[in-house]
Amino acid sequence: MITIIDAVLKINSNAVVSITGSDINTCVFDWQDGTTPIPKSDIENKINELQAEYDAKEYQRKRKAEYPTVEELVVALYDTGDKADIETKRAAVKAKYPKPA
Repeated sequence: MITIIDAVLKINSNAVVSITGSDINTCVFDWQDGTTPIPKSDIENKINELQAEYDAKEYQRKRKAEYPTVEELVVALYDTGDKADIETKRAAVKAKYPKPA
């Protein structure tokens, strides 16, 4: 889940702010150290943008969870049969979680 602070820092990585609450509509911002306040609408738009980017990469997270481990890859470097098995496993994972068009 993308947080309000994630969005604020994507808009202004140097922002210094305290946020009370987790709902963009009701939270209270305390902008500090001369940080220019960011409109809530801009923050909400950035949250939506970041969430869409995160959601679009779901297939990557699922693939990573099922791909061969580093240990399996190292072993496969020394054994041709293991390398073929690794390639088969990777192909199956890619087929299971295809990259969106």
